[in-house]
Amino acid sequence: MIQAIGLTSNPCKELPPAVDDVSFEARPGRVTALLGVPGAGKTTTLRLMLELQRGRGITYFRGRPLHRIAHPSREVGVLLSEVPGHPARTIRGQLGMVCAAVGVPIRRVDEVIEVVGLVSLRDERLGTLSRGMDRRLGLACALLSDPHTLVLDDPAGGLSVAEGRWLHGILRAHAAHGGTVLFSTDDPKEAARTADRVITLEGGRLVADQEAADFARTRLRPRVAVRSPHAARLGDLLAKEARAAQRSVEVVREDGNRLSVYGSTCADIGETAFRHGILVHRLADETGDMGPHATLPAEGLASATVVTSALLTSATSTPTDDPSTDDARAIDEPATAVAATGAHTPDEPGPATEARTRPAALPGARDLPQLPPPIAVRQAPSPLRPLRYELRRATGVGTGYLTAITVLVTSALLSVLLARIGHTPQPRLLAAWPRECPLPPAALGAGLLGALAFGEEFRHPALATDRGTVPRRLGLLAAKLLVASVTALALAVLTVGCDLEMLYLVYGRELVGVPADWLSLSASWIGLTVGCAWAGVLAAGIFRSTTAGLAAVLAVPVVVVPLVQKTLAGPSVRKAAGFSERLRELLLMQWPFGGARYIAAGARLVAQPVGGALMLSLTALLCAYLLTTLRRRVR
Repeated sequence: MIQAIGLTSNPCKELPPAVDDVSFEARPGRVTALLGVPGAGKTTTLRLMLELQRGRGITYFRGRPLHRIAHPSREVGVLLSEVPGHPARTIRGQLGMVCAAVGVPIRRVDEVIEVVGLVSLRDERLGTLSRGMDRRLGLACALLSDPHTLVLDDPAGGLSVAEGRWLHGILRAHAAHGGTVLFSTDDPKEAARTADRVITLEGGRLVADQEAADFARTRLRPRVAVRSPHAARLGDLLAKEARAAQRSVEVVREDGNRLSVYGSTCADIGETAFRHGILVHRLADETGDMGPHATLPAEGLASATVVTSALLTSATSTPTDDPSTDDARAIDEPATAVAATGAHTPDEPGPATEARTRPAALPGARDLPQLPPPIAVRQAPSPLRPLRYELRRATGVGTGYLTAITVLVTSALLSVLLARIGHTPQPRLLAAWPRECPLPPAALGAGLLGALAFGEEFRHPALATDRGTVPRRLGLLAAKLLVASVTALALAVLTVGCDLEMLYLVYGRELVGVPADWLSLSASWIGLTVGCAWAGVLAAGIFRSTTAGLAAVLAVPVVVVPLVQKTLAGPSVRKAAGFSERLRELLLMQWPFGGARYIAAGARLVAQPVGGALMLSLTALLCAYLLTTLRRRVR
């Protein structure tokens, strides 16, 4: 059950709030429509409910606000606008990544893909999907964690009639299994046709909260649908009689042999047709243009049945030469349904009146689309969940692979060029790091991959369907830092290996010797690439942009290193001589495995301008990230 209380958006400058004091309920087992013209505040209302937008008010999902629910995606399935996924990611890859994020087994992907009808498109990329297929994928993401509540923003917008009917069937099936469904739409006919309750917004305010039958009767224009081979003649007669009686009746000629009559009743039209001997194939009350699935009011059933029966009797005794009367033996489906059920008095509700009050008893309820099987046992919280998500995110698109290949090729060519020019020390030659460049290609590549780890989350927020922005959880940050570290380490090793191989192929063994201080150089090299990757991750997480993450990586050698060098270049009164010996004195016993030697080596790395600047930058970025995380939790 959804309980929205006093939802009010923050006003923008001098403009009034887009949503002002909206309160309503959406009950389980029913489909609720949020209706309003474009700009009425439907999307803003949904975003306020899901805490994606700042404002006042609160929304309870089965008695708890969203920020108090440990796993929001298990309680609420959300579909807002298009699927927030990378265009190069496949359907199966997108759903598998979301599976890892919400903690459901990977087999759930195949179950949901089969239900939404995307089995043949599971390997298609998101950027190639049509509007209908994108809606199906969005619904699959919403159903993936087996939520109790579905919240959808204009789910049928831009879909064909058949696709819209299928989507609404899925929503009806979810409600029939006890779930709560809330969707927004700007089409009143769609709301009356598919929902059990209609909540109407106008100008950001709640103007009506009605059952669908009451909404259709009071807010939609009723009409009588007529089908006759002599539709033109019947229309002229109805208009003539309306003018004579000074009644407001509008007759609209539809396609083929159909009429839509506004301001009249089935009984009046049937009597007119009977007096003039006009054959009628269909005569039914409808609400607006709701189509053949509209329910008939109970008081109109008897008249429609009587008129249809009378006209059929007269049709069998009145021959006609018009070839279009061959359809006289075939009664339209709604008329057949009326004749079969018979007339019901107001004291004896028939199937049409029960259709709105009991969704599960709708005619054809057995033919509702099948939902994915429920998740019987949910996985316990595990620290490997964010790691699995990050691995699937990083390996699901080719950006990382393309970046790594570009780094290796650029580094190999630079090393050959530097060796040809000469005057380059061997460590810089192996790293392909010219003195004119602030960072080597491997460090820049590691920083870019680190920045993409969080930058793509904000550009294509797969984790944001239930909370809006990327969750700033420390587990997710640790997973991204770990994957970025492994990627940077592999990139550093492969870069040196490719450079050595390229130098050997071009110049022989002259330039491929191992330096004497290879251990400290290796530590410095790995520390540089991993540090750049971490700086990219943290900066992109803080500033929510890949560009900002890469800019933070470049700012270390361009801005921070000169500042550190300027600071260290000043006069020094004391020096850190004997640092290694004092480290040994911290413990009464000897450091295990020569730990003091490694700590001293790390201290020497930090004491270097680049190492110190990188360490300073990482510390500042980490503190800023933690501060923004705590600030968000307080809000």
